[in-house]
Amino acid sequence: MNTTISCKELFARLSGGNAPLVVDVLPPEIYAVRHLPGACNACVYEMVFRQGIAELAPDLSRSLVVYDETGTTAAAATAREKLLAAGYGDVLVLSGGLAGWAAAGYPVEQGGITAEAAVIRDGRYRLDPAASVLEWTGRNINNRHYGRIPFSRGELVIDRGELRQGEIVLDMTGITNLDLKDDTYRQMLVSHLKSDDFFDVQRYPAAAITISGWQAISGAAPGTPDHVITAALTIKGVTRELSFPAMVMPQEDGSLKAQATFDLDRTAWGINYGSGRLFEKLGMHLVNDRIDIELFIVVR
Repeated sequence: MNTTISCKELFARLSGGNAPLVVDVLPPEIYAVRHLPGACNACVYEMVFRQGIAELAPDLSRSLVVYDETGTTAAAATAREKLLAAGYGDVLVLSGGLAGWAAAGYPVEQGGITAEAAVIRDGRYRLDPAASVLEWTGRNINNRHYGRIPFSRGELVIDRGELRQGEIVLDMTGITNLDLKDDTYRQMLVSHLKSDDFFDVQRYPAAAITISGWQAISGAAPGTPDHVITAALTIKGVTRELSFPAMVMPQEDGSLKAQATFDLDRTAWGINYGSGRLFEKLGMHLVNDRIDIELFIVVR
């Protein structure tokens, strides 16, 4: 059983009397830029995809051809699977997608919209503390606790598309816990974290990530880390070098968003409470040395 149709075969069917319903399965803003002549649009990434197709083709015996941009990803194939599961009996994927159709010289309908990929612009960016988040996760043998630490300020400098320098400052006095529901226990944990057993926020109310640069990751797929950040982290007056992968996405409004996940050995910064490498017979007070960090950064 065929699962695909060539551009030549589809063109012949569209020119003859046996034309299938052609469906662009990409988001509507992509469809608006260009699409196959006469194609309709139902985005396979949306939960209402099947309902959209049902409105376009209420007859389950209708022949359908679905396509995405290149035919090399799972978009069109996934659409076909969903439609077969919904009861449609004749669904084919356009081999090569829209790019293959255009490369073969067949006509394409152009919209009045030009798709311009967002790029990283040079300049000085300031952190948006309200839109940026640091989430921490710590563990012991019995449980896992997690929470947030707010940012107070930050700045990045981009020159010729490269991150030259930057600093992001954390307000350690604002550390929170999000997993404990009982207010008494939650406040007890937060007070412990703020004490000299952990972050000693009375003496060290701020921590800082000082960034010295980044290195692009060649061939990184969208949605995966595309840069390795080189930085120094200062906590409790102790500075240690570190590097971590991050995903950096320029936005249409000129801002930048970044996401990063990495882990730290807290004892490298003198956060020693409950460490089995440094204390003995801890019992219920044993705490994992590892802290997991997740950053969501917005700079404008």
